[in-house]
This record gives sequence, structure tokens and C-alpha cells, in this order.
Amino acid sequence: MAELVPDAGFLKNGKLKNALLQHKALSRNGLSERLFGLLFSGLVYPQIWEDPDVDMAGMELSPGHSIVCIGSGGCNMLAYLSRHPSSIDVVDLNPHHIALNRLKLAAFRSLPGHSDVVRFLAMENVSGNVEAFDRVIAQNLDATSRTYWQKRRWNGQRRIEVFERNIYRTGLLGRFIAVGHLLARLHCVQLTELANAKSLREQRHVFDTRIAPLFDKPLIKWLTSRKSSLFGLGIPPQQYDELASIATDGSIAPVLRQRLEKLACHFPLKDNYFAWQAFMRRYPTGDEGSLPTYLKAENHAAIRENVDRVQVHHATFTELLASKPADSVDRYVLLDAQDWMTDQQLNDLWTEISRTATGGARVIFRTAAEKSIIEGRLSPALRAQWTYLEERSHALNLQDRSAIYGGFHIYVRSA
Repeated sequence: MAELVPDAGFLKNGKLKNALLQHKALSRNGLSERLFGLLFSGLVYPQIWEDPDVDMAGMELSPGHSIVCIGSGGCNMLAYLSRHPSSIDVVDLNPHHIALNRLKLAAFRSLPGHSDVVRFLAMENVSGNVEAFDRVIAQNLDATSRTYWQKRRWNGQRRIEVFERNIYRTGLLGRFIAVGHLLARLHCVQLTELANAKSLREQRHVFDTRIAPLFDKPLIKWLTSRKSSLFGLGIPPQQYDELASIATDGSIAPVLRQRLEKLACHFPLKDNYFAWQAFMRRYPTGDEGSLPTYLKAENHAAIRENVDRVQVHHATFTELLASKPADSVDRYVLLDAQDWMTDQQLNDLWTEISRTATGGARVIFRTAAEKSIIEGRLSPALRAQWTYLEERSHALNLQDRSAIYGGFHIYVRSA
């Protein structure tokens, strides 16, 4: 298992640089890529922003499947364990995500019950989580991850202490959401007003009358016309260009408004923890709504039983697959990583996917724009090995509660 390097920045992270950098340093695009890389070298996603229920439906995930997936915040990998796969290999280029994935696995392995896991991973402003880490979790972490969470920050506090406040308000995404709330307040709008809605009709009213008009404000339109404005969402320059390709007036504000409308209006609040994180900056409690799939009581026993079936690697997807034998992987979860890739990188990736795929293997991924990113870019020989389930992909995309992406895509290994 590859070990992470604590505090490895973008300049030291050769894997991330190789994945991201496509232009010369002093070019406009090159500077944009390097700025994003510097921001992306810290913790980005305390919570993953892909709907795990859609993932598992798209994969038709069943007991005994072997999975390779991208880690991000680790929530979906844990949700997959509820279906009893034979193994999960998690890859990520960000050492902070590696540490977070391993910590979440250790929490399930170490803490005595479901309520303890929820207290540690889902609640805000609680005491005792640091004590739980020191007493039972730390001993179940590898040495490097343990050092990561024990490291003191500029203010003297250990990193692990964020779990006594609200880890979901930290990281690049957490700060981006905070800025969104600040911009709304500058225009006399409190995004937390959505929590008062008791029905889809009331959610629609709050969005139409309070939130949607923000996207017509000159400041919002100006900000969203700049690539760097969306770096906080983890959207690199290449992915911004994908979003801009479906914009009509040079600003992606209308695209963002459409995505936020789906998040706010298309699913009951009680069923959409993604909306709670975006608008209330926390998870629901009590009767307010349901927690993420991996934190639901009915999934706890299965996840705890299966945590040792996961291996977490600081590696690229292609690199990890190259180490695996042929005909050995059933399911692949690429998130939106292909939006970053050159044609060469895409073909290298799918060469390894095709080599390692079992009969009937499935690949799922998301895209910023609606269309599949691989169409017209893979070599004909590679593309011929896979069948695109276009109708099923579209149907499941409509069910994706995170609402961030334009497309969800499923490919099945052809017979």
C-alpha cells in the first residue's frame, strides 16, 4: 500500500502535476492550471459529491464484485461496502483525501457502535471525538495517517480537532460554500432559509423568490465568468471549459443556477443530505432528514464487517490498474476525473480498464457537461469493446441528488 506524504504540496506531488498540467507554465492556461493545483493540494472534499445510491444502481453492485474507485471524501467507498463486494481498491492523488479515507475506515473498525460513528463523522460542535481518536481510532491507523491527524496546525490545534467542530465546513469545498453564503448575505439572502421549507412546493418558492435572482446580480455574473471562481468546487480549468461549452452568454451563471435548482427543488429536503450541506452547511439531525447512505443505521453492520476489504492507494487510476492481472475487476468508478484528461491519458486509462475488465464489467463516471467525455476520443478498437447504456444513464442522472454534474454515464463490457 502506497504511503502518503503529510503536507505534500502541489510542487512535491508529481502524480497530481502529471495529471493536471497540460500547458506551459507562463501561458494563461498554464498559470490557471498551476493555481488550481496549488489549491487542490490541500483537503478539497470532506464529503464526496456524487450520489452513492445512483452509483450502486448504475453499477448493479452485487456481493462478490471487485471495485476500483476514486476516493475523494470516502463516503461512497464506504456505502459500497454495504453490498458486500469482494474488494475495493481506492485511489486518489491527494494525500489529504488518502488520510481522510483511512480515518473513516478506522472509525468504523474501531468505534463500538453506530451512534459513535455518527457522532464522530456527522455531528457538529461535540466533545469527546478527539478522546475517541486518541483512545481507540489512532491505534487502528497506519503510522503515516496517524501522524497526519496528530499534526498541529498554525494555531496549535491538532488536525483531528476539526471533528469536534464541523469538518464539512473545512477543506476547499467547505470554504467555497462559505463564500457562497457570504455572497448571498451581501445581497440580503440567507441560504439557510431553505431549511424552513416543509414541502417541494415550499422549496420551489424559496428558490424562485430568494435564491434564483442572485444569479442575475452583476457581481455573481462577473465572478462566474472567471475560471478561478469555481476552483473551490474542485473544478479545474479543463472542466470549466466543458461547462462553458453549454453556456449561452459567456457566463456559466445560468448553468450553475440550473444545477442549484435541481439541488434545491427536485428532491424532498428530508431525503437530500447534499442540499443540507450546501444550504445549511451541516447534516440534518433528528426528524429533519436522513444521513448519507454510509451513516444509516441499517448499513452499519455490513460496512463494519467489510472494512478490511478496502485498500487505499496514493496512485493514479491507470497506475493502479497496470499493477493488476487481466480479467480481475468487475466495477470501475471514475467520478469526473476524465474531464481533466488529454486524449492520450483517456486512451491509456481505457487500455488498462479493457485489459483488467471481467466479462460484463461496468464503468461509471460523471461529466460537467451532459455528453459523455469519451465519445469520439477513444480509439475505435477500445470503444468497440464497450456498450454505452445511454437511456439508463440519463434516467439515473435525473435521480442524482447531488445535482452538480450534467451527465452520469454507464458503459458495459461488450460480449
